[in-house]
Amino acid sequence: MKRLLLLIGVGLTVTGLAAQDADSLINTREVERIEKILSSDDMQGRAVFTSGIEKAADFISQEFKVAGLAPLNPQTGYRQSFSMLRTKITQASVKFDGKLLDTRNLFVISSQPKLKINSHSGFEKAYVKRGESLGLAFSKFLRQKKNFLVLVDTSLSQNFTRFARPGRAQFKSENTLIFVLSDSDPVQYSIHIKQEVTESKLANCVGVLPGKSKKDEYVIFSAHYDHLGIGKPNAAGDSIFNGANDDASGSTAVMMLAKLFGSKNDNERTLVFACFTAEEIGEFGSQYFSMQFDPLKVAAMFNIEMIGTESKWGAHSAYITGFERTDMGKILQKNLEGSSFQFYPDPYPQQHLFYRSDNASLARQGVAAHTISTSKMDSEKYYHTVGDKIGTLDLENMTGIIKSIGISSATIVSGKDTPSRVDATQLQ
Repeated sequence: MKRLLLLIGVGLTVTGLAAQDADSLINTREVERIEKILSSDDMQGRAVFTSGIEKAADFISQEFKVAGLAPLNPQTGYRQSFSMLRTKITQASVKFDGKLLDTRNLFVISSQPKLKINSHSGFEKAYVKRGESLGLAFSKFLRQKKNFLVLVDTSLSQNFTRFARPGRAQFKSENTLIFVLSDSDPVQYSIHIKQEVTESKLANCVGVLPGKSKKDEYVIFSAHYDHLGIGKPNAAGDSIFNGANDDASGSTAVMMLAKLFGSKNDNERTLVFACFTAEEIGEFGSQYFSMQFDPLKVAAMFNIEMIGTESKWGAHSAYITGFERTDMGKILQKNLEGSSFQFYPDPYPQQHLFYRSDNASLARQGVAAHTISTSKMDSEKYYHTVGDKIGTLDLENMTGIIKSIGISSATIVSGKDTPSRVDATQLQ
C-alpha cells in the first residue's frame, strides 16, 4: 500500500482535506470491484450493438445512481440515446447559377432518402472560410437544428475530402445540412439527391452533479466504455476482447470520481460524468455528447484512457495529451505540490493521440479538453488483444492515479482556476 500513502497528509495546495477525502472514498478494493465487473466475460467485450454493451450501460447507470448523480435528461435516465445513420448517395446533381458542379464536392447530412431543394426552399446559407475549422463549423451548424446550405472554401479541400468520405456514419437529425466545396456564392441553386439510409441506435451513459454558485459552468470527467467484442479464438480458445485497460480502466475512474465528488457535494461548477459509446468505431459517442453543450460554458474536460498499467516513467505518473495547448496540465501539477505524483506531456507526439481520443470532439471547439493516460503506446503488450484482462493491471497504481486526478482537479471544480482554451483554428 506504499503507493497509496503518498497522497495522505501531504501539504497540497488544495488543502490536506482534499487528499483525505480521496483516500477515504477511493480505494483499491472498490476499484477492483468495478473494473472486474466491467471487464468480465459476461460483458462479451462491450462491442456496440450487442447485448454485452447493454449490460455494461445498465451497470454504469446503476453506479451513477448510487453515487448520487442526476440524469442529464430526467425523462431518459442516465442513457443519452442517439441514432447513427449510414447513407449511400445513389443519385445527385448540384447546379449553382446554372452551372453543374462535381458531386464529389458534396456532403449531405440528412435522414431523408430524397432531397430536392433550391434557392427558394428556405435553407439558410452559411460559410466556412479560409483558415476556419471545418469540424467546428459542422458541430455549430448541427446544434442549431436548422436547414443549412454550407459553402466551404476550396482552400479546405483536403479536410473536406476526409470529412466527406463515402459511407461515413453521421448523426440522425431533424435538420438537413448540405456542404458544398466551392468558391462561388450562388444566387440561384438547385440540388437533387437520392440516397440509401441505414439507422443504428447507440447510447452514452451520463450523470450530473449540479454546481453551487456556477451551475452554468461545466467540468467533464469522461472515458469510453465500449470495446471490440468477440473475435477469432486464439490458440487457447479465448475469443473475448475484455478491454480491461482499454477502456474499462478509464470508465472505472469516472465512476470512482463520481462517488468522490458525489459524497463531497461541494462543487461550485456543475460536474458531468460521461461514459461514451462507439469510441472504437469513430468516437461517435463523444461527438454526439459534445454537441449537447455550449463549448463556451465548458471549463475543462478530463478524458481518461488506459490508466491500468504503469507509464514509461513508472508508478505515480501519467501523461496528458495536448499538454502544450493549454495551461491545464500546469494547474493540475500545481495542485499536486507536495506529492510524488507527476503529470508529463504526451511522449508519443508522432501518434497524434490528442486527435485520436474522445477529448478531441470538445477540443476542436476550443475547450481545454485533454486525455490522461499511462499507456505505453509503443510497447503496450495487450493493446487490442484478448489478453487485455484485469490480471494484467496494476490496480494499486491505478487507484493512485484516480486519486491524483480527483485532487488535482479541485481548483477547476471549485471555479478558482479556469484553464486557457485550445486554439481551435489549429485543429482540423
